[in-house]
This record gives sequence, C-alpha cells and structure tokens, in this order.
Amino acid sequence: MRLGRIASPDGVAFVSIEGEGDAQTAKEIAEHPFGTPTFTGRSWPLADVRLLAPILASKVICIGKNYAAHAAEMGSEAPEDPVIFLKPNTSIIGPGVPIMLPPSSNEVHYEGELAIVIGRPCKDVPASKALDVVLGYTAANDVSARDHQRQDGQWTRAKGHDTFCPLGPWIETTLDASDLEITTDVDGAVKQRSRTSLLLHDIPKIIEWVSAVMTLLPGDVILTGTPEGVGPIVAGDTVSVTIEGIGTLTNPVAAKG
Repeated sequence: MRLGRIASPDGVAFVSIEGEGDAQTAKEIAEHPFGTPTFTGRSWPLADVRLLAPILASKVICIGKNYAAHAAEMGSEAPEDPVIFLKPNTSIIGPGVPIMLPPSSNEVHYEGELAIVIGRPCKDVPASKALDVVLGYTAANDVSARDHQRQDGQWTRAKGHDTFCPLGPWIETTLDASDLEITTDVDGAVKQRSRTSLLLHDIPKIIEWVSAVMTLLPGDVILTGTPEGVGPIVAGDTVSVTIEGIGTLTNPVAAKG
C-alpha cells in the first residue's frame, strides 16, 4: 500500500494512493494509517490534491556515515557501530516545498536517503524482529549546513534548520528495502547513485541499535544514511531523490529572506 498525506478542499487527511500515472486516486483513511486502516469512502484524483509530508514524526533519528564511500569522502573511517543523531520534527517538509537556505550558512548540501517509518511503539527490538515494527519506507533528504558542522563540532544546528528534512512522496508499506537503487539529482544532473545493499549497518541492525537507546513511536522516522556524492545546493536549484520501488521526492531551493 502507498500511504500519503494530502491537503484537499476538505482539509488534511491520510490517504491510500492507488493506481498509476494520471489515473492515481487518493482514498481517505479514517483517523490514522497505523494497524489496519479503515476508509471514509471519500476519494480524489491525486492531481486535484496536494501531497504533504507523508508523516509528522515525534522525532527523526539519523544514521551518519552509513555508506563506506561517503565516510571516505568526508575524511572519516567507516564506523564500527551506527552513529546516530537527531533532526527536529520542525525540519520536516513535503514534496514541492522549498528548502530554505539560512542566511548564516554558505555551504548547504543535499543528502539523499532511504527513510524507515515506524509503525508501532517499540523498545529494545532485536534485529530478528525489526521489520515487524516497520510501517514502510519513504525518500528523504538530510539537508546539511557543512559550515555549521565545522563551526559547532556537532551536527544539531547544521541539520536542524526548518525545511532541512524533506520527506515523500509517500510511504511504501509492501517493499523489501534491502537492495534498492537510490539516486539524487540537482537540476536533472545525477549527483548520487548507489544501492541500499551497500549500507554498512542494515535496516534490522539500525532499528535494533536505535531502539536500544530510545522508545520509538508510531510515525517516527529513521534516516538510514547517504551515499557518496554529496554536494552544494544554491537558490534556484531543484533537488530530487529517487528510490527504486518508492518514487521521487522533489524540492526547489530558495534563499531565506
């Protein structure tokens, strides 16, 4: 199932997105998408509504340096254990919403990533049962101000600005995410191309590691790390993250006034 969140003339709702191409339809889900969704009976052509971020998480947990080639391009060794950090949920935006460049940074980078969406409350999940707590997967862009990273010696400000966590276009719930192609392009030029099979720490290990630290709640998002090829974005650019089996998340880039 493709789970999305839309703004329609009737308000904001979770939906199941059915069909392909111009024939896609958004079927309204009653209340929330967790468990077995029930439907209200209302639906809209997808072209007549606006896709929002597919989930509003209580927290966004990120895995740093989770592709060996990216760790190398950042001048680091591949970590033996997952490196985790947080982005605030206020950084989340949906498809088509501009990434706003803060005036305090002159070096903002894209980072295309696969995102895990958690489906139920959980703690201390063993890797062998990790996929049982997954609602599905979506595309993400872990936008990062590199100069802030260097200045601060840690990552909170660099990765926490409003609009620095695009998510979308929807959540795929029936997907084997262990070996998917992931690409990022800027204005149509491919900048990143890799596969999730190259993750240093795979999805079950990530969930086990993170849930040993903190309770995960329905809708929480885990960004699994970015491949090599990160680079700058400037006002006027358009960034797209495409993940095989999910779709494409596209956001323009604008300067914050």
